[in-house]
Amino acid sequence: MLKKPSKNSLRLKRHMRLRNKVAGTAQRPRLNVYRSLSHIYAQVIDDARGITLVSASSMEQPVKGQVKSTGSKEAAAIVGKLVAERAKEKGIETVTFDRGGYIYHGRVQALAEGARESGLKF
Repeated sequence: MLKKPSKNSLRLKRHMRLRNKVAGTAQRPRLNVYRSLSHIYAQVIDDARGITLVSASSMEQPVKGQVKSTGSKEAAAIVGKLVAERAKEKGIETVTFDRGGYIYHGRVQALAEGARESGLKF
């Protein structure tokens, strides 16, 4: 019987393929997205120094209070707005978008559009 590779291992392969092309710098850091079944996380990372500059997730109190489900597109849009506001406070205007091997659809797309609405350019 053939064994199918797990969806997460396939996603990690896609993510590594993407990471060979996308890197965050001090002038243009990388906006990374991680999506689980019940939450969504976003980080702005400077790969040259190897540090996280800004982060936001649906586990935080401002997001939990506004939505019914933290695994929804509405929560993802709020997380996108939150990470963009925090990035702008740190003086970050433009980023490169790293979708993390996920398809640009649904919650990942909602997070990206929320960040764009708040003024983050990518």
